[in-house]
Amino acid sequence: MAMSTDPYKVYTVSPIPGAETLPDGTKAVDAKDWVKDLDLETVTKMHQTRNEKIKVLVLYGSLRERSFSKLMAFEAARILDRIGCEVRVYDPMGLPVKDDVQHDHPKVQELRNLSIWSEAQFWCSPEQHGNITAVMKNQIDWIPLSTGSVRPTQGRILGFAQVNGGSQSFNTVNTLRILGRWMRMFVIPNQSSLPLAWKSFTPGGKLKPSGNRDRLVDVCEELVKVSMIIGPHMDLLNDRFSEREETKAKGRLLTQAEKEAEKDKVVPTATD
Repeated sequence: MAMSTDPYKVYTVSPIPGAETLPDGTKAVDAKDWVKDLDLETVTKMHQTRNEKIKVLVLYGSLRERSFSKLMAFEAARILDRIGCEVRVYDPMGLPVKDDVQHDHPKVQELRNLSIWSEAQFWCSPEQHGNITAVMKNQIDWIPLSTGSVRPTQGRILGFAQVNGGSQSFNTVNTLRILGRWMRMFVIPNQSSLPLAWKSFTPGGKLKPSGNRDRLVDVCEELVKVSMIIGPHMDLLNDRFSEREETKAKGRLLTQAEKEAEKDKVVPTATD
């Protein structure tokens, strides 16, 4: 059994968390690692031209042990790692339900720090009742648009996938696309939707060969390529007129709460 000492590298553990238990009581392990055989030469060489690895944060939207969104996220993490990225997978277990009180909770601070650390992100959610799960939305809601002058998601490159218990749907990836844009992220054109997820993984937790598995590789490959193309220009793209004006007037960028407080101080006149 190969153990990882890094909690963010759990996708490298064998047997993988979420592997089925065999009749003899052991966990299933796949004999072959399909990711190692992928032809990723072009994107890998492209990535190697960087001085540092692209930092990718991976989020998934379920707390179940054998969660198919978690297994899908692990597969994406292994593909991105194979390309050469620095990948960290966040475990949402223990993250409190979003409120305006627990900002200092360790799991909240961990998530926000990982988002700030990242240059790109990969989100994977199950589709439940036609849309993303509460676990997925809760993570996104805990990441603020701004914390003073810090923008935890602004300018990050985003790729995503969804898993379905039944036939293929695109409701969840469409919602993730909207959320990514709302969080001021650059959303890649490609996306992945896995139908019949319960039939798509081996007992060891790896994706079975299919066109849908190939599409996941496409998404991960595109996430790295877009990050390579946009990354060098990120400071320019994040240079916003409105934020420059706010910094001139206030000396720094304000939080949303500070902006709302300023609005409350304004007293309407008779001519307003």
